[in-house]
Amino acid sequence: MRTLKGIYAIWYRDLLRFLRDRVRIVSSLVQPLLFLFVFGGGLAPAMSGLAQGNLNFTRFLFPGILSMTILFTSVFSAVSVVWDREFGFLKEVMVAPIPRTAVALGKIAGGSSVALVQGLIILLLAPLLGIRVGLAQAFALVGLMLLLAVVMSSVGILIAARMTSTQGFQMVGQFLLFPMFFLSGAFFPLNGIPLWLTWLTRIDPVTYGVDPLRQVALQDTVSSKVLDLIRLHPIATDVTVMAVIGLAFMVPAVWLFGKRD
Repeated sequence: MRTLKGIYAIWYRDLLRFLRDRVRIVSSLVQPLLFLFVFGGGLAPAMSGLAQGNLNFTRFLFPGILSMTILFTSVFSAVSVVWDREFGFLKEVMVAPIPRTAVALGKIAGGSSVALVQGLIILLLAPLLGIRVGLAQAFALVGLMLLLAVVMSSVGILIAARMTSTQGFQMVGQFLLFPMFFLSGAFFPLNGIPLWLTWLTRIDPVTYGVDPLRQVALQDTVSSKVLDLIRLHPIATDVTVMAVIGLAFMVPAVWLFGKRD
């Protein structure tokens, strides 16, 4: 019970800080909107042959923007660990009568919740793009976004556990995130790419987050034939791989966080 209370306290603090910071909420949505409407609208004519000409590029891009929002928000939410360490707050938390694992799990839960809130805001734009999202789809998308957020929040905590400065965290985070994002298929279809690039996409954990989001988001908007052309794996395979990867990141993240002085 003490551990659960500790997780809840850390989660609630991070979520409350986010909800009270309106500037952060608005500014964090600018980049996804620019990519979606400026980048997507500008490249739509050049990508007119997508899925044999049966899929609008902006609709194809929308699930990728959802993934981008989850990816960057969840990872960079872990920078609060470095801030708390620099300003001495983390030292006070560490001497509290709760396990250190509770602090790490609370941070993962907080980062995941913040990323999910921002993802839900982006999801509200789906009707503007002509994407139909039913109630069952919405619940499925929430579950997939939450799973991706937990995985990437674990990555953020894993990085932050070894960092002592925000500058170092941001450099390492960007070094890892941008290749993972661009190789995930968020911006372009992964069918027919060179073999060496195919292998890189297969070891990219974000690929298994983008693929099911795209399948679920577009299932009522495009035909099953079009979905077959852009599908990479069955949804069950994507979810299983994501769950395994999430555990693979979470366990060392929690362990390193507990070992940190």
